[in-house]
Amino acid sequence: MDRERVGAGFCRDCFNPVSADDRRCSSCRSPRLLRHPELHHLTTAHLDCDAFYAAIEKRDDPSLRDRPVIVGVQHRGVVSTACYIARIRGVRSAMPMFQALKLCPDATVIPPNMAKYAAVGQQVRELMLALTPLVQPLSIDEAFLDLAGTERLHGRSAAYSLALLGQEIEREIGITVSVGLSHNKFLAKMASDLDKPRGFSVIGRAETLGFLAAKPVSAIWGVGKAMQAELAKDGITMIAQLQTREKVDLMKRYGTLGARLYHLSRGEDARHVSPDDDTKSISAETTFDEDISDYKALERILWQMSEKVSRRAKADRLAGSTVTLKLKTADFKLRTRAASFQDATVLADRIFSAAQPLLKREATGTAFRLLGVGISHLREIDPSSHEATLDERAATRAKAEHAIDRLREKFGRSAVERGLVFNGEEEDGA
Repeated sequence: MDRERVGAGFCRDCFNPVSADDRRCSSCRSPRLLRHPELHHLTTAHLDCDAFYAAIEKRDDPSLRDRPVIVGVQHRGVVSTACYIARIRGVRSAMPMFQALKLCPDATVIPPNMAKYAAVGQQVRELMLALTPLVQPLSIDEAFLDLAGTERLHGRSAAYSLALLGQEIEREIGITVSVGLSHNKFLAKMASDLDKPRGFSVIGRAETLGFLAAKPVSAIWGVGKAMQAELAKDGITMIAQLQTREKVDLMKRYGTLGARLYHLSRGEDARHVSPDDDTKSISAETTFDEDISDYKALERILWQMSEKVSRRAKADRLAGSTVTLKLKTADFKLRTRAASFQDATVLADRIFSAAQPLLKREATGTAFRLLGVGISHLREIDPSSHEATLDERAATRAKAEHAIDRLREKFGRSAVERGLVFNGEEEDGA
């Protein structure tokens, strides 16, 4: 559809052209109208699946459609994601499960199925790649897209193509997405969060400074609680205040981060959408209901986190040669320790075996509130192959783990558990 026919905007349900004064589509009466002065001139987008894990579970079990759903480990675990019904009640990702269930006691809690989610994520990615080769995944359920130059190929603007893509994902895959469209990656990602779920928001060049000025500094990607506190000490709580500061002054006060604050507060982001920016690491962590100092208790949790990382890595067909242990003390001080392999691994057994001595050196009576483990320096693997190793005992354990994976795929994750989970002592095999 050409730009003249689309005019000021279009209906996102039937794609009928709409004018600036329309409140509803004159054809289908939908209120989902997309209008913006720069709508057909912007080409950088961020697409984010809505409540991805929970949406897939609701799709696969229609009886859950109107019920609150939380995906996560119920016993002393954390929330992986929650549907929007649960979010209305205050449930959030990474929240301890006991707290989530206090807020939403009637929620259905479902253990995560990373292999299933990865397969759906790949379906979404294939539809994006049919639109443009310039797709940069950020995670299993979100990605940047650069649609510059695709207007001539598809015969329609980037905005129109993205709206069609959202409809196609909903129709063919059964989940919904939200889209942000702007003139750079920073603003496109910010836009995609403005109207979830099933949203489509646009931030144009002309409105950039004014739009950002009204936002708190926490809206800038990478400005966490610690940086917010540091900025607040200097009297800076809003992006508008950053916009009045000179770059040299911000760099003197905050180093290289000062330059980043200067540019992003003005909506300046020179990064390109790069399909070659692959996943850098795969990790899992949990915050405890109560601080833990007992080594055996921490060791059991380390095994659970190692299994979670392994599941995600196998689903993504990635193996890592560096294992990193993350611990946060009761007074919020972070400790990270790492160990490397000569060859990459995807096995929970090897991830755990590398992190276990790191944990033993740290768990000498200190109380911890968080434990995490991850793998990095990733490479693609053949998921059907066993890892090559000169250690015959390790090879046997690898075969056992792959056998357990197959049993869990057939009968569910709780069908087979390692002895470590129950008694705190590592056992050979399964």
